[in-house]
Amino acid sequence: NDFICFYDWAECRLIQQIDVTVKNLYWAESGDLVAIASDTSFYILKYNRELVFSHFDSGRPTDEEGVEDAFEVRHENDERIRTGIWVGDCFIYNNSSWKLNYCVGGEVTTMYHLDRPMYLLGYMANQSRVYLVDKEFNVIGYTLLLSLIEYKTLVMRGDLDKANEILPTIPKEQHNNVAHFLESRGMIEDALEIATDPDYRFELAIQLGRLEIAKEIAEEVQSESKWKQLGDLAMSSGKLQLAEDCMKYAMDLSGLLLLYSSLGDAEGVSKLACLAKEQGKNNVAFMCLFMLGRLEDCLQLLVESNRIPEAALLARSYLPSKVSEIVALWRKDL
Repeated sequence: NDFICFYDWAECRLIQQIDVTVKNLYWAESGDLVAIASDTSFYILKYNRELVFSHFDSGRPTDEEGVEDAFEVRHENDERIRTGIWVGDCFIYNNSSWKLNYCVGGEVTTMYHLDRPMYLLGYMANQSRVYLVDKEFNVIGYTLLLSLIEYKTLVMRGDLDKANEILPTIPKEQHNNVAHFLESRGMIEDALEIATDPDYRFELAIQLGRLEIAKEIAEEVQSESKWKQLGDLAMSSGKLQLAEDCMKYAMDLSGLLLLYSSLGDAEGVSKLACLAKEQGKNNVAFMCLFMLGRLEDCLQLLVESNRIPEAALLARSYLPSKVSEIVALWRKDL
C-alpha cells in the first residue's frame, strides 16, 4: 500500500506508478487534476494528457514505473483530509483540525472553522454554497462564491481577460482575498489595483516601489511607522524631498539631522534645532546648534538640561570666558 498505479481506461496500460501511501483519491471533473490524500498530507497533481497520448502513439516501450512526467505535482500540503470535492480547478476540503478550506493554484484559504466533525456533501453553484453533514445528519451550508472560484480558476489558466470580466461580480469585501491570491501568483500590480485594505495596499506599493501611492495611503492612515518605512525607502531611492516630508510626519529627528547635514542645509538644521528642542530631543538639538557654530546656544541648552558638567567642559574647550560662570553654577549644583 505504499504506492498507487494509474492506468488508461481503454487498454489498461500503465500510465504511472507514484510512491505514496494513499488514503483517498479525488478527481476533478475535467480529468486533468487529482488530489491524493494520505494519512498525514495531500498532494494535488496535474495529469499531462497530451504527453501520455504522445508516448503511447509513438509505440515506445513503457517501463515498470510508467510514463515519465505523466503527472506533475502542483501542490503539497501537510494537512490530513477528511473529505474533499472539486469545483472546477478549486479543491474544497475539510481537515482533521475541523477547518473548511479550499485550494486554488497552491494557495490554501480557510473559509470557516467548524465546531464539530463534518463531511462534505457537495457544492451548489446556483446558490454559491457548499453543504456538509454531521454524524447526526444535520446539513449545514456555507457560502463560497462561484464568481470567486471562477475568477481564480481563470487566472490559473492564464485567461486574464475573462477573469477581469468576472471581477465586477465579486463583492468588494472579497477583493482583499482576490488581491492576496494575485500576490501569491506574483501579480503584485494587479493585486494593488484590486486591494481595498489601506495597510495591505501600502505594503504592496512599497514592494513595487510605487512611492507616490504609498504616500497617499500614509496621508490617509497617518501612521508614524508607515511614514518612517516610506522615508527609509525614499532615502535609499534618492527621492530626498519625499524622504524629508516622511521624516517630518514620522518625527524622525535623527533621520532629518542626517539628511540636512549631508546636504549642507544650514536653514534646515536651524529649524530642526528648534523642533528638537520643542520635542525634548536635546541631543539632536545640541548637535544641530554645534554644527551651526552656535556655541553659546549649545552652552545654554546644556545648562537648561541640567547637564552642568558637560557645560563646564564645553566652556573650557570653546568658550573660556564662560568658564567661571559655569563653574559657579556647578558648585551651586553640588
